[in-house]
Amino acid sequence: MKTRTTTQLVPHTIDGKTRLVPANVETPAPPRDWDHIVLTGVTGIAALVLAASVVWSTASIGDLLARAVIEPAAYGAAIVFDLAWIACMAVEWLARYDEDRARLPRRAGTVALIVAMLAIGAHGKITGFWEIGIVGALVSALAKGLWTVVLRHQTPPLDDLTRAWIRGELADAGAGLALIPVRRQLQRAQAQVDAERAALADPDQSGQSADDPDTDPQPTAKGPMTVKDAVRTAKDSGITDPDAVLRYVHKVADANAKPETVARYLRLAG
Repeated sequence: MKTRTTTQLVPHTIDGKTRLVPANVETPAPPRDWDHIVLTGVTGIAALVLAASVVWSTASIGDLLARAVIEPAAYGAAIVFDLAWIACMAVEWLARYDEDRARLPRRAGTVALIVAMLAIGAHGKITGFWEIGIVGALVSALAKGLWTVVLRHQTPPLDDLTRAWIRGELADAGAGLALIPVRRQLQRAQAQVDAERAALADPDQSGQSADDPDTDPQPTAKGPMTVKDAVRTAKDSGITDPDAVLRYVHKVADANAKPETVARYLRLAG
């Protein structure tokens, strides 16, 4: 039986005190996982085929576009044809547990592949070698087909109930993520409302200015209304002259109301 040396924590006792210390231990070697080895090899082959396909299609489509634009722009645009269906294939893999979500990137990838193949075939036709154009287009089809086989092999089969359960879990997680920006927006809106209310709130209900330079307390003669209510009542009654409004406030609200306080309330009453 084959063995291998591994480092494990083993108990070791000195003077009656036991500690776990690392030590080299001979353990049976597991059998070689040929399935994993074969899958790794197939994935490597698929990567090589994909790289060759990208190089060929970029060169072919780039030469086609270079007849109308400069070469850097032509080859930069040419690589987009392959990157489009490769990206769609990657998204399809990410959505492998949800068939409904995987359907759109699968169809989009197929469309992008067909467009790339038509562009490669058009290059072959224009250059007079339509056979090469057809063969070159098949290279991209083979690359995508091989990757589809590899990805489908690694996609675990799930029954309908399990898929529905997974969709429910993803929906709950998605709802939690969606609430994060909503809560932030609500907090910003509430902060604006609070700031607006604070800006329009009475400095004090007696009408005494918060920045009153007088330090000695003054006697007050309050009426049945606050300064703000008195100003609003005067305004609603058609009194617009600041001096007249001030006299009205002194009469019905606060005999010590400051002119600047009354003027501020008068401006707010608009």
